[in-house]
Amino acid sequence: MSFSKNHLFFLGSLLILICSGLGAQVSHDGRAITIDGQRKLIISGSIHYPRSTAEMWPDLIKKAKEGGLNAIETYVFWNLHEPQHRQYDFSGNNDLIRFLKTIQDQGLHSILRIGPYVCAEWNYGGFPVWLHNMPGLEMRTANDVFMNEMQNFTSLIVDMIKKESLFASQGGPIILAQIENEYGNVISSYGDAGKAYLNWCANMAESLDIGVPWIMCQESDAPEPMLNTCNGYYCDQFTPNNPNTPKIWTENWTGWFKNWGGPDPLRTAEDVAFAVARFYQNGGALQNYYMYHGGTNFGRTAGGPYISTTYDYDAPLNEYGTPNQPKYGHLTQLHNILMSMERTLAYGNVTSTDYGNSLYGTVYTLDNTSSCFFGNTNETSDATVNYRGIDYNVPAWSVSILPDCKTEIYNTARVNTQTNLMVKKSNEAEAEPASLKWSWRPEINLEQTLVQGKGQVSVNMIVDQKVANDVSDYLWYMTSVNLDKDDPIWTDDMSIRVNGTGHILHAYVNSDYLDSQWATYGVTNYVFEKKVKLNPGTNQITLLSATIGFQNYGPMFDIVQAGISGPVEIIGRKGDETIIKDLSLHKWSYKAGLHGLDNKIYSSDSKFASQWNTENLPINRMLTWYKTTFKAPLGEDPVALDMQGLGKGMAWVNGNSIGRYWPSYMAEDDVCSTDACDYRGSYYSTKCATNCGQPTQRWYHIPRSFINDGDNELVLFEEFGGNPTLVNFQTVTVGTACGSAYENKDMELSCQGRPISGIKFASFGDVQGTCGSYDKGSCTSQTDALSIVQNACVGKESCTVSASESTFGTADCADGIAKRLIVEAVC
Repeated sequence: MSFSKNHLFFLGSLLILICSGLGAQVSHDGRAITIDGQRKLIISGSIHYPRSTAEMWPDLIKKAKEGGLNAIETYVFWNLHEPQHRQYDFSGNNDLIRFLKTIQDQGLHSILRIGPYVCAEWNYGGFPVWLHNMPGLEMRTANDVFMNEMQNFTSLIVDMIKKESLFASQGGPIILAQIENEYGNVISSYGDAGKAYLNWCANMAESLDIGVPWIMCQESDAPEPMLNTCNGYYCDQFTPNNPNTPKIWTENWTGWFKNWGGPDPLRTAEDVAFAVARFYQNGGALQNYYMYHGGTNFGRTAGGPYISTTYDYDAPLNEYGTPNQPKYGHLTQLHNILMSMERTLAYGNVTSTDYGNSLYGTVYTLDNTSSCFFGNTNETSDATVNYRGIDYNVPAWSVSILPDCKTEIYNTARVNTQTNLMVKKSNEAEAEPASLKWSWRPEINLEQTLVQGKGQVSVNMIVDQKVANDVSDYLWYMTSVNLDKDDPIWTDDMSIRVNGTGHILHAYVNSDYLDSQWATYGVTNYVFEKKVKLNPGTNQITLLSATIGFQNYGPMFDIVQAGISGPVEIIGRKGDETIIKDLSLHKWSYKAGLHGLDNKIYSSDSKFASQWNTENLPINRMLTWYKTTFKAPLGEDPVALDMQGLGKGMAWVNGNSIGRYWPSYMAEDDVCSTDACDYRGSYYSTKCATNCGQPTQRWYHIPRSFINDGDNELVLFEEFGGNPTLVNFQTVTVGTACGSAYENKDMELSCQGRPISGIKFASFGDVQGTCGSYDKGSCTSQTDALSIVQNACVGKESCTVSASESTFGTADCADGIAKRLIVEAVC
């Protein structure tokens, strides 16, 4: 699979690329990326332009810069920009050039991953499905038809960027570009043709003469001059295949994506910071967070199959574009400290010491100055290192940073930033859901498919759903079978059996709904079998396939089947005898899409926009459309749509698709632990997971740019059957803010622009628990910490309090106990 990609580099000065009309010379050596002769450390974050709206871009990029990043990475999505062969779209949220110029306007660099295969849990890995249907084409291998299309699109992107002078060599922000993506994970499946294709990719990229280096991630034998890079949770032990190549980490996975049926992933701030600090301790040059802002899979962009609409990724900026605390703040502090050491790390001499028991020290020395890292990779035991006569405590699974090799300024396990607990608030503009008045309409023209079996094309075979070029999630498979009572298969015990590919199947026989079936994430086939009563004469078999995003990752992922793979059979049983009638080579008619989707009845411009019923609202009815109007939620907080009560379908606000919804799909309930989350030890995707046994996704992000000031329209297409009367809009905001600071650090607290209304808890000492459930522990200061913090903070938008005995008095804690100031505030 693919993972979000982020590049973080630290730059001492950003003005050289932005302000001068001259192109910057970008090169590299074994230690760093070099820009105009200056070695730079890069800290980057992945923000993918289609997963947010264009109106969100300036704010997201500004927050990334404030978070200490100096570069933004993005993929380029081939299927968005060339949805039909040689027909291009760079408008609206697909405006790649506008996105890159927004990065440039903020004074940041950019890393452009052209691919054009991207994975990214994106539909079909970013490939347009029409590629699959080109005669003679094989993807990601030495195939002339594919390579011609890939070169055409890659050249198109490069030429557009050159025209706008956006490469650093032209004075623009782009310092690196990527060709292909994680090919090393699958190259063995393609044999010699895969190696030939890899070399062709390198030569083709170089021929485009962009003036900045090209990278290939997860490709251990990337041909020169390609730079090979690392993806993963930890890349501190990564070694480039060329000693003259800097150590680049293109994807530091800040969490994980969510699939339908999966829990909410959580990767702690402590562990992400540990991974980053270890990387730079061990000579890292460029690190990119995947994701820094995950965003939302609007429309039908989610791949998989079974990737959810949310792509929050537990990123430092959450799906709604607000800081995910404490991760955002804890990493910001780390970035600022690394930035202060940039010159020493980029140019200094390196001395490493193994102290034993998984404790390591690294000293960078330059011009009589030095900076130190002490890393402890032991998962359970804290350690003490004596350096120049001073003892430094290094907690298990942490890195301590001493910019002057004397004073510890930062430790990855000691969080000195606030934690936010987000809450949903009702729409104060109206009393929802009671105020929402619903109208409805059935999915019409079903008789032509269910009864008459009329399609757009007919062939004597069962086809892969990709033949429809991905114009819709939905494809009707229709055939008829003639039986009489003398047929050998005729019996009172007959069933229909369908071999499916893991996507959703709805089965109808003689226009009567029979049943539905689907698989789970990672399962690519199932057998559907149901008893059926057939009639003498002609029987109409109608199967509706609903895809949930095409395969996006793996060797030859592009030929993984979708829809109904077959065979489709009628089974007759007479005692011990089983007779099978295979319908696979019957004449099958096919019809892509649904009437409501084809005619865009979710849009006010549709010619069917007025044809809605206001009486006898049905619930739990399949293939049904619903519509209502709502008032824009007050204020500026992000908006979420609560889909509780619905089954599965798609939703639109003012004609803008917010993606697939599926709140009836519950997250598996056996991967979450009741134990407190322990940041120590290697991370994996279900470690510290939450939300087991609850709807995989109940809340759906509605960008403010989709909402008008006055009345707004919500349209739902309900595929399974649900109850729309529970649907409502809410705003997302900070409900509780918990400040944390270790002794002699400052506790900083804010409510994201709103006043702090109260302090529920404050203690200086050995505080235990987590945000929302603290207790004072074994020792606490003698003074009333609560009143001190109340006086300093209540009524203010932010406050700062020193976590010290001079502020709170003595806390009689035993030796070795780290004292903290912990505050729980109400926003």
